[in-house]
Amino acid sequence: MSALSSPELQTPVPSPCISLCEMDAKTGLCRGCLRTIDEIVAWGGASDEVKRAVWAEIRRREAQLDFG
Repeated sequence: MSALSSPELQTPVPSPCISLCEMDAKTGLCRGCLRTIDEIVAWGGASDEVKRAVWAEIRRREAQLDFG
């Protein structure tokens, strides 16, 4: 898997934000980036290690959510 297809492998770790900022009341996740509000707020000051952990959580959420 290349860094281009896996942003979590890049350094510095890029934000998953896609400028579709809308929190889903049912899931508590942003509809654009699948982060919680706490993850979004903490992102700017987070280490690359923490950011990679958030990306891993986003990948897990993508696999579990039904986008239908």
